[in-house]
Amino acid sequence: QVQLVESGGGLVQAGGSLRLSCAASGRTFSSYAMGWFRQAPGKEREFVAALTWRDGRGYYADSVKGRFSISRDNANNTVYLSMNTLKPEDTAVYYCAAGKWGTATGEMNDYDYWGQGTQVTVSS
Repeated sequence: QVQLVESGGGLVQAGGSLRLSCAASGRTFSSYAMGWFRQAPGKEREFVAALTWRDGRGYYADSVKGRFSISRDNANNTVYLSMNTLKPEDTAVYYCAAGKWGTATGEMNDYDYWGQGTQVTVSS
């Protein structure tokens, strides 16, 4: 059974940095796509970043391009989201997701498994 466990969220001041982790288990993820999404209070869940596990190439939402970076650690089956120059509007619950078909997209429907989320709060 696939399990995704996020960690690394917390409270940070604007301009600060955080690194989120997503520990994946239950499958061999070499052919999967991995994504990060976020949901702010009262808003719909939105795409943040994604990569194809095979080549590690990252794709980003325009709102985070140049500030966030997605990466993976093959040995530990872990995906990271490094977030720099954080803004109050980055405040949200961040979710990790895994897609069996291996295409890194920004569409929630392309992902089959989801973690429970980790809270990121950026104070002004």
